[in-house]
Formats: sequence, C-alpha cells, structure tokens
Amino acid sequence: MIAQAHKTKVLYPGTFDPITNGHIDLVKRALRLFDEVVIAVAFAHHKKPLFDFDERIDLVQAYFADNPRVVVVGFEGLLVDFARKQGATAVLRGLRAVSDFEYEFGLANMNRSLDDEFEAVFLTPSQEYSFVSSTLVREVAKLGGDVSKFVPESVQLAFQNKFATA
Repeated sequence: MIAQAHKTKVLYPGTFDPITNGHIDLVKRALRLFDEVVIAVAFAHHKKPLFDFDERIDLVQAYFADNPRVVVVGFEGLLVDFARKQGATAVLRGLRAVSDFEYEFGLANMNRSLDDEFEAVFLTPSQEYSFVSSTLVREVAKLGGDVSKFVPESVQLAFQNKFATA
C-alpha cells in the first residue's frame, strides 16, 4: 500500500481591494512551494473598501477559476482561528519594502503568541510589482489613469463600472 503524501496548504489572507498583479505573482510563487493556496478575502470591517466583500471575492475567484490548486474563501475574525480551520500549513504574506517587514514581523509574532503552531511565510514579488499596492492602484484608477499594467482585465472592467456609476 502506498502512503498518501502530506499535502501542504498555505493561507494567503488580505482585503484584495482589488486583487493586483502583485498578489497574483505571489500566488504563483507560493504554488511552487505548496500544494494548495487558499486565498482568504478578509471582510475588513475596519477599512472602507472600494469593492464590497462579495465583489472582492468574485474578482479573485474570476482570475483563478481555472486553477484547481487555488481556493478562494471569504473570512472574518481571527486569522489564527481561520488558518487552523482551513488546515493551513502556513500563512503567506508579501513583503515589498522594509516597512512591510516591520509590520508583518509584529503581526506574525502576535499570531504566534495566540497559537504556537502558527507559521508565517514571507515572499517578495517580482521586481516589476515591488511598488504595486491596491491602495495606489485604486487611487490611479479613481483619477482616470491606466491601471492595465497592474491588474487583470476583469479588475479594469470592475473599476470602469464602479466609477461610471459614482
């Protein structure tokens, strides 16, 4: 009898308001290291997202619809609890700059103090995406700029629809 290999799963949490090519780049990198990536779209009650919860989930799902190794779920509450429920091996966080590291380091330590099984994995994006953030992309789109280099086509269309009705 052949034993089934242990499958590794990483949880990638974020607000994804909206998903950017930088996020997508990190997911592709994570798929080289893990069997499955669970993208956890946070409800983000403490923020005022441009896209509502369901829109953000739909935009992420639309991009990864054809990839069976990527699962998209919404979540609310403590990350450590959600990671445990998902059976995640680790939590993925992206680092673009030293300031990201300082924030993420503190967050990882706080989460580890809540659950000593918690592991964080930090990946850096490709250089071409090292400056891309959802906040910057939203601002450029809001001002009518071209964001085609930074987001998938479905997000470009979502911006057009959002600002056409605003």
